[in-house]
Amino acid sequence: MKPFWLGMLYATAIYFLNLFLINNYDINIGLPWSPISVIGIAVAFYLGFKNNASYDRVWEARKIWGGIVNNSRSFGAATHSFIIGKDAPSIKKRIIYRHIAWLTALRYQLRLPREWEHDTEKFTRIFPSANNDYLKELSSELQPFLSDKELNECISKANVATQIIAAQATDLQTLRDENYFDDFRHMEFHQLLTTFYDDQGRSERIKNFPFPRQYASTALWLSVIFSLMIPFGLLDILNKMPIELCWIMIPLSGLTIWVFFLMEKIGDYSENPFEGSYNDVPIDSISRAIEIDLREMINDTNLRAPIGGSPDGFLM
Repeated sequence: MKPFWLGMLYATAIYFLNLFLINNYDINIGLPWSPISVIGIAVAFYLGFKNNASYDRVWEARKIWGGIVNNSRSFGAATHSFIIGKDAPSIKKRIIYRHIAWLTALRYQLRLPREWEHDTEKFTRIFPSANNDYLKELSSELQPFLSDKELNECISKANVATQIIAAQATDLQTLRDENYFDDFRHMEFHQLLTTFYDDQGRSERIKNFPFPRQYASTALWLSVIFSLMIPFGLLDILNKMPIELCWIMIPLSGLTIWVFFLMEKIGDYSENPFEGSYNDVPIDSISRAIEIDLREMINDTNLRAPIGGSPDGFLM
């Protein structure tokens, strides 16, 4: 509501300035509404373009993680049914747990802040890049799902999620060499790992490539310019009314300014779907749902509860 109250304050100043000039100098500072309305239409179209482009980024991110859900379930089903042998239960658990570790590492990496993103510490917990707290927290999360040796090897690398999938591929090759499944099933496993790399790469593309600044910044400045002109245009529209009744331009200006800045902010906060704000794709809850599904496939116990909404009703 800040743009509304600032717009009201600005329009009030223009109203009293106009009232003073008319009463003392017979000067009306109203501007023709027609050219201002043309500018408003152009700004509205531009904001519409920005919002559509921003929504495309959000929807693509959600589709990527929807694919991760489906591919993870397929991977879990394949692990449950393909692997045979006397050590099959422990091997299945190791494979499933490693995949959960990949999900954990990926969502941590996607939540690392970038300089073009908003300051979202007030929304959710963010772990700064190249900060020991981030690595410590990630190591603690991965500890239940990876062996100490594998954890130490992966956590020291720049892209932990990538290394976990690589370790998964190596382990599956070893299992094939030991005849826990045949070549055809090994190829199916490898194809699923390829889809995980694809999903990770598409997520990283959205995370690491910002919405072009020329579009984002231009939309903001056009909104500011149009907002500054609104009270003058409304004075021109209301000039046939008694000057004492022209005060109605104050709430009308505030409301119009608020609408345009609201549209601009909607697009602005939809640009980065992994930054951790209220408009973020809920990768925490999605990852937990996948974890529960996969662990139930191997009849695992002590499952963690699903992640529900925050106290204020937002799903993270």
